Amino acid sequence: MAILLTIRFWVLAVALSCFSVLYGNLGRADEQVPQTGGVEYDPAEITAKALLCFNNKYIYSSCEESYRLSAGGKLDVPPQSTDEYCNGPCLTETNLVLSCIDNIFENFLFYNKATIQDVRDTITAACGHGQERGNFDVTEHMKTEASNAYKAVNQILFGFGLMIMGHGLLP
Repeated sequence: MAILLTIRFWVLAVALSCFSVLYGNLGRADEQVPQTGGVEYDPAEITAKALLCFNNKYIYSSCEESYRLSAGGKLDVPPQSTDEYCNGPCLTETNLVLSCIDNIFENFLFYNKATIQDVRDTITAACGHGQERGNFDVTEHMKTEASNAYKAVNQILFGFGLMIMGHGLLP
């Protein structure tokens, strides 16, 4: 009986250790400061350089100004202009702006807290042929992703709890 309790204790300890290692770092941002040759850069300088990508006349040259990505993380493309945006120069130029920002500051956050990947995902969905076609609302896309991620984590935790309880109930 004592051996069975000891085995169950160790199984629980190993399971909790694995869980803490796998999920202990969820939601933590990369806190490293970019460095080159031991010299740290000023975050304000890096952000200012990234913001210049929005005004680069060599990048944004053909896309209508009202359809351009803003530093706020917004794409004001009406649904009826989806084909024009997705099949014209705007898509290419917006991707160039995102690459420009990413090359300067990979952890860039727009004013609406969107990441570069959030904007890319929104554009992919809005230019796709699914339900989200024509929906260029980055904030709405972020909420949908966060909601789905929350559900997935809850399902994982629920399953993990059931496994531990099931193991504890088995003789």
